[in-house]
Amino acid sequence: MAQDYDFPRNKDEDEESLQALGKSSQNSASDLDDDENAIAEDYELPGADLSNEDSSVTMIPMQGDEFICSECFLVKHRSQLDHTTEDGPVCKECAA
Repeated sequence: MAQDYDFPRNKDEDEESLQALGKSSQNSASDLDDDENAIAEDYELPGADLSNEDSSVTMIPMQGDEFICSECFLVKHRSQLDHTTEDGPVCKECAA
């Protein structure tokens, strides 16, 4: 339907529509707050006490053909060794 923007407006209809918009935005804002609170309950905060939790990660000791890079401190395979400094071995990624 075409809208005639030059037609004089009725002030009462404008005020009613503004009030209706205000009410609907308040209702949707409260719905969003409830959803955000429900989502936030599922997250663990950093520094939370996890002393009662069991770890499901299996730790494998460093193998004989691996080294710890002295730059990034990651365990790398011997094929990733670029050079050795007085601080220790350096991987190819850190040497680049």
